[in-house]
Amino acid sequence: MLCASAALAEPATMIERFDAGAGERWRYIGDNVMGGVSSGQAQIGAEGLHLTGQVSTDNNGGFIQVRREFEDGLDADVSALVLRVRGNGERYTVFLRTRQARLPWHNYKASFVAGSAWSEVRLELSAFERSTSVLPATVSPEDVKSIGLAAYGADYEADLWVGRVEAE
Repeated sequence: MLCASAALAEPATMIERFDAGAGERWRYIGDNVMGGVSSGQAQIGAEGLHLTGQVSTDNNGGFIQVRREFEDGLDADVSALVLRVRGNGERYTVFLRTRQARLPWHNYKASFVAGSAWSEVRLELSAFERSTSVLPATVSPEDVKSIGLAAYGADYEADLWVGRVEAE
């Protein structure tokens, strides 16, 4: 008799699969809200969300992003976000805003590079960096009130596809 055991992985919780109703949950935001000159757009199709545009740091700008708000935060036991992505080899950023954020630039962020082939990117919550010491040192998942997916911080052409976002 042969016996084998395997550790069971925690099932992921789907945050977004970019279905037909996703357009109502995500909104595009560009740096023009603060005088920047970046331009872009976000569309949702069969493969997921597609964020494209030109990021420019001129005029104190430097981002295009899509954001989804949450009323109840994430489950307290969430330790990571997993994204299915592809892109143009550029660096993209995930921003988390929490209930403790008092100003628009208060957030936690983590970055990843999106290559040309679909891949999964795992971002441990413990790896997210806070933007200010006013925020707690680490993200509490139950305090997350929004997730932003952004092309940020440098002059470049954005071309990011996101097929899904999960919490583990």
